Amino acid sequence: MMNLKDLSIDALMNITARPDLVFVRGEGAWLWDHEGTQYLDFIQGWAVNCLGHSPKVIQEALVRQSASLICPSPAFYNEPSIRLAQRITSGSVFDRVFFTNCGAEANEGAIKLARRWGQKRKNGAANFITFDNSFHGRTLATMSASGKPQFKPLFEPKVPGFTHVALNDLAAVERAIDERTVAVMIEPVQGEAGVIPAETPFLRRLRELTREQEILLIVDEVQTGYGRLGTMWGYEVAGIEPDIMTLGKGIGGGVPLAALCATEAVSVFEPGDQGGTYNGNPLMTAVGCAVYDTVSQPAFLKNVEDQGAYLVAGLRALSQRLGLGEVRGRGLLIALELGREIGAKVVDRARDRGLLVNSPRPGTLRFMPALNVSREEIDRMLALLEPVIVAERDTAP
Repeated sequence: MMNLKDLSIDALMNITARPDLVFVRGEGAWLWDHEGTQYLDFIQGWAVNCLGHSPKVIQEALVRQSASLICPSPAFYNEPSIRLAQRITSGSVFDRVFFTNCGAEANEGAIKLARRWGQKRKNGAANFITFDNSFHGRTLATMSASGKPQFKPLFEPKVPGFTHVALNDLAAVERAIDERTVAVMIEPVQGEAGVIPAETPFLRRLRELTREQEILLIVDEVQTGYGRLGTMWGYEVAGIEPDIMTLGKGIGGGVPLAALCATEAVSVFEPGDQGGTYNGNPLMTAVGCAVYDTVSQPAFLKNVEDQGAYLVAGLRALSQRLGLGEVRGRGLLIALELGREIGAKVVDRARDRGLLVNSPRPGTLRFMPALNVSREEIDRMLALLEPVIVAERDTAP
């Protein structure tokens, strides 16, 4: 087994508090660390590993594509990127796709595309309306777009042009719109805020309002797209048709891949406006094709919906037994309110017992398992979680 002392972890920049373990292997819902300890993973890279750890379909796609072509340069077409773009456009309301390396880069591209559209079609309009507690990434522009309170003091001065309003408050959106507004940017479900859904009536009226005001509607589906909510795209839940959509996380099933999608009317980039060295490289987009072909199957999506309902039922029963709070979410993006700000301690105690869960807010747990998680794995998670919550609740001051 690996000795952690043999690794110089100080060579890495200190950007987050990490436990003293190194993961060395993953399979499906499970991870193993350097000491051979096994963990049931209900984080899955923050909803990244939609098919679990190291699925055969991704292994095979990587090996097959790496033997033929890895990165010819984005100055040329390559077949896997064309095929993946065709899959996405044929299965959505969008006509054009630009591939990126991560969700933040896709959202950065969406901001640039909307401002380019504003220059050409709306008298130079360049401002955005986004929402309190939203999360759109960690570039300067996407941090500026985000309504995450912890971002407010960081890296000032931020990029100007972003107004934040309360989620699900249409009147607040209406008050914020002026002649400089080019777009509204929204997550169908605010994952980092603790799994807070944009309500269906709000999303539908927001789509009507943005059309009436001739401004764009951008849906950030980095976390909600690719089957996470039980539909291929999160916007389908509300039955709306946005102008721009961004994808990430699940689109690559664990490899660096994301996408900016737009309708033909909004696709106004000119040569030189957008680019990137690795964007749309065949190695990543070949994986994207394999993931799409798996996740987009109706039976697969139905299973996400069914397993999500099973997880919600189990968490609600747990909440009732322990006197906890609300269970909310859709598909396999679910939150449990603990009733007390013990989330971080529950996460640590659960990890010590071989369970990985996430606490996006002090009193909230978030569950983002692989989309092919089994009922047996859900039952195992619940069995591990209950005594952890009881122990932390009973020892907390």
